[in-house]
Amino acid sequence: MISYRHHVVSLVAVFLALAVGVVLGGGPLSELGRAATTDSARTRAQAQDTKAAAAFGDDFASAAARTLYGDRLQGHAVSIVSMPGADGDVVSGIAAQVQAAGGSVAGTYEARPALVNASEKSLVDTLGSQLMTQLDDGVVGTDASTYDRIGQLIGLSLSGDKISLDKAASIRQSLAGAQLMTSPAQASRTALVLVVLGHKDTDDAILSGLLSGLATTTTGVVVAGDAASGADGALHGLRAEPVADEVATVDSADSAVGQVTTVLALARSLKVQGGSFGASGSDGAVPLG
Repeated sequence: MISYRHHVVSLVAVFLALAVGVVLGGGPLSELGRAATTDSARTRAQAQDTKAAAAFGDDFASAAARTLYGDRLQGHAVSIVSMPGADGDVVSGIAAQVQAAGGSVAGTYEARPALVNASEKSLVDTLGSQLMTQLDDGVVGTDASTYDRIGQLIGLSLSGDKISLDKAASIRQSLAGAQLMTSPAQASRTALVLVVLGHKDTDDAILSGLLSGLATTTTGVVVAGDAASGADGALHGLRAEPVADEVATVDSADSAVGQVTTVLALARSLKVQGGSFGASGSDGAVPLG
């Protein structure tokens, strides 16, 4: 039989449990719980506001793009060179914006890892020397460094205004044969080159040499990277190099705003070279001039 004492002990235990619950629910611990819940809700709200603002910016850029372009690329072709690790969606997104600006894509080329791998410098140097001998004197600088020279040759193979179409095609075939760069089956002459950086950083000296060579043999070069590359990645390092005066750079190309900015930079490069644009750009967010 359960004694009266057992009933009393059980009731006391129940009341103690209730009392502890009341204290916790109305005391300092409850305030901590409510504060944590409030902070969490505030953090979620701030994240949603940031996401909404970014979405608004992208929507605005997409809607206003054609007006901003004003067909400034009408009649102009752009060659796109994607570096190792470049995002395919970014490449196709910018290509679509080029067409929206009245331009066309002359061809999309894919740089292979060997082109920018320091351990393959001997291959790049040997091929560059061989290809240079096939061209007239003075077309490629005899004092050019390994990567400057290969950059000049790539530029000549894309623009073709200083060499015949057959020689331009021969250079592209040689680059493909050495697994340095893929080439489309059909390609047309171009004055503008867009280089889309990949997620993996490339040695600053190698990238600078390639871009310097490209800039020597084409009308305008624009280099696009994602937001991270502009903050502390390859694009950030490139902007500190002398070649930044010869090529335009645009970060945040992984967003609609950045892709529209990239095309505006391409249009600008028909007359003005250089410039740093985007979220981390020193010359402003967007080149409107």
